[in-house]
Amino acid sequence: MKTILYIIQKEFKQIFRNKGMLPIIFVLPIFQLVILSNAATFEVKNIKFGYIDSDHTATSRALIEKFNASTYFNVLTDFPSEALASAAMLKGEVDVLLEIPNYFERDLQKEKQNSLGVTINAIDGAAAGVEKVYVTQIVQRFNQSIKVDLLQVSDKQIQPIAIETIPLFWYNKTLNYKTFMVPGILVLLVTMITLFLSGMNIVREKEIGTLEQINVTPIKKSQFIIGKLFPFWVIGMGLLTVGLILAKVIFNIPMIGSLPLLYLYTSIYILVILGIGLFISNFTDTQQQAMFIAWFFTVIFILMSGLFTPIESMPKWAQTLTEFNPIRYFVEVMRMVMLKGSGFKDILPQLLKTAIYAFVMNALAVWSYKKTN
Repeated sequence: MKTILYIIQKEFKQIFRNKGMLPIIFVLPIFQLVILSNAATFEVKNIKFGYIDSDHTATSRALIEKFNASTYFNVLTDFPSEALASAAMLKGEVDVLLEIPNYFERDLQKEKQNSLGVTINAIDGAAAGVEKVYVTQIVQRFNQSIKVDLLQVSDKQIQPIAIETIPLFWYNKTLNYKTFMVPGILVLLVTMITLFLSGMNIVREKEIGTLEQINVTPIKKSQFIIGKLFPFWVIGMGLLTVGLILAKVIFNIPMIGSLPLLYLYTSIYILVILGIGLFISNFTDTQQQAMFIAWFFTVIFILMSGLFTPIESMPKWAQTLTEFNPIRYFVEVMRMVMLKGSGFKDILPQLLKTAIYAFVMNALAVWSYKKTN
């Protein structure tokens, strides 16, 4: 036990002696959490909106005013022709183009129906889908108001039947995207920092030649590995603490669930990441190699974790692969505990899988580490 404590003490001294490493560990994660949480958003706002009004009536102007009153659309201009409107969309000056046909108001009054042309720039398919929903909602609300007006001017005293839906939003009442993103980005920061530090630490010992000196000492393999990785486990838990404080103070993220439960899961999850970092370092000779391999797997894990893209929307083969992605479970647990108030039984499946993952990865890392006495 004393041997492990001496190694841990040596590692902490070595970490704090490196002046260039301290900002990476403690300062950059704070900036990343603040910047990424404000920049990474699923909201689609300031949609550049153009229209072709071929009718020029009170009804067509009322429809345009509905878009102008929306907080999502930025109504730019009225295009006199379809050619000019298409050219504007080609240049990226317009995202959504609404075309109001001739006799729009007359056909509504006589035939009680009409059609509108909507052209959407769909290079970004996800944003285009959201824009389509926005347009449909505004047109539907306008359609309901027009029905009432037409019935009032008609001879038939028939009242329209209105069905109203009252939505109830659970876990994120204000529909704030930061409530969804901040827990996931916090997972990302804890993962990246602990993985890179643990992956490069032993490789650095190889580069400067101290690893060979340690290998010929009577220090046991288990003592050396525990002493090496424990400081980074502490740093990972510290990053989680700082991230939770910032999430509450800056972003006012609700923390409904049990924080001790969150720390319990995180303590096991960090063992998974440390095992992966040690496993990578055993097969690399330079810090550049370790960084490249760690970044390669981190990108795949992040993109398939459900942080940015819902796992349910992925192909079946991709959903199967996510079962082997530890970041997926941490993202799920972080959001479940913080936002839903989930208890131990609720996160038990993720906890068991993560514990198995931690055992397997650390066993492989210890097995692959070569130490000569």
